[in-house]
Amino acid sequence: MANSLRISHVGLRGVVGRGLTASHVLQFASAFGSFLPTDGPVVVGRDPRSSGAMIEQGVLAGLMACGHECVRLGIVSTPVIQHAIRRMNAAGGISIGASHNAAEWNALKFLGRGGSYLSTAEAGELLDIYHLQKFDYAPWNGLGSLRDEAGALDTYLDELAEVYDFDRIRHFRAVVDCCNGTSSLVLRRLNQRFGLGLVLINARLDGKAFAHEPATNARTVAQQLAPLVAPIGADGGFVFDADSDRIGAATELGEPISEEMILPLLADHVLPTSRGKLVITNLSTTSLADEVASRHGGRVIRAPVGRQAAMDALAAYDPGQVAIAGEGNGGIMLAQFRFVYDGIAAMLGILTFMAERRDRLSSIIASYPRYSMFKEQVPVRSKRIPALLAGLEDRYSDGVATVTDGLRIDWPGRWFHVRVSQTEPVVRVICEQRGEEPRELFDDLMGRVRSIA
Repeated sequence: MANSLRISHVGLRGVVGRGLTASHVLQFASAFGSFLPTDGPVVVGRDPRSSGAMIEQGVLAGLMACGHECVRLGIVSTPVIQHAIRRMNAAGGISIGASHNAAEWNALKFLGRGGSYLSTAEAGELLDIYHLQKFDYAPWNGLGSLRDEAGALDTYLDELAEVYDFDRIRHFRAVVDCCNGTSSLVLRRLNQRFGLGLVLINARLDGKAFAHEPATNARTVAQQLAPLVAPIGADGGFVFDADSDRIGAATELGEPISEEMILPLLADHVLPTSRGKLVITNLSTTSLADEVASRHGGRVIRAPVGRQAAMDALAAYDPGQVAIAGEGNGGIMLAQFRFVYDGIAAMLGILTFMAERRDRLSSIIASYPRYSMFKEQVPVRSKRIPALLAGLEDRYSDGVATVTDGLRIDWPGRWFHVRVSQTEPVVRVICEQRGEEPRELFDDLMGRVRSIA
């Protein structure tokens, strides 16, 4: 059960039935309904997972029991929900979907006013309400209501069209792997309305059997997407997770691009014309981001891993100071869209960058200095994690230690980060070096982590 359910500041996530149950959903929705103000509706949407319909009913029941007007969008991506929250001046919203997890998983992602993810303090308050079971249920004559809204997708596309010149990128042909998720709805409509040359694969919505793991890492790109790009003469390829808030990519030569490259690539695109010069990311993201930011007179701010930490970091600065924010998993937030994680906007940004540079994607990627990164995760239920981290800090005491999220040790041109995941029962190990691969360091780290697994 512990391996199948995660309750944390990130929210509620688990394998449906074995870990995540209807009672969890109802109680968390009631906690969120008690947390939110009642001056404005609450927007609810979901991805196509088969458990989504059941979970949606529990979410709506909990919210209406607390007196909220609910607006149901149906099957849409989280970015569409976030845009709708802002447009409706809603009190908040819930996105039902487990993004990169397999089909048996599901999750609740909580969004505040303005469509942003909750801050750490807000998420802590929500957790307190949930654990204390102090729900603010309304009397029979004060219950909330429900209405459906069908136009959220086209309104979202209208906002994309205000930022991106579709005429400029219409000539590009790109293969897009939708992984049976919500991106297929958005991209099919983009093709219809704006005549883009997106060739969609795995575009049928399927809630029980995704075509493959809904991941956006280079391994998935290499196995599922990259082999298709060159044979059809495409200018590149993109893969989405089930919720379309992350992307992976491949060049026109069929070469997989590391998910770590998405943030530096888009930072290189937006920083030259952005008034803000800050790039906000986390401790696990490639140092190439620092080089790109420095090239344009910017700098990188690093926060702990997790969307709450990203929201905290963003809140510490005036929005005009920040050009872009994101993570090394292909999740990007652009200033033009008020810092919403949005894979569709990220893909359009890359195509626009290619048009501006009048260059192939492979050439743009080749222009950056080489960074070699290893990533691995080890399933762990041990209580010896603090001792592991203390031992690593002592062993590598010649480096600069950061302990705000697990342990990161830095040397010139090299670093590692070892931390416990907030969404899965695993320890993540990431190691990067400029130039040659940090194989010896990574092998030592993995051996020590596996020794306590």
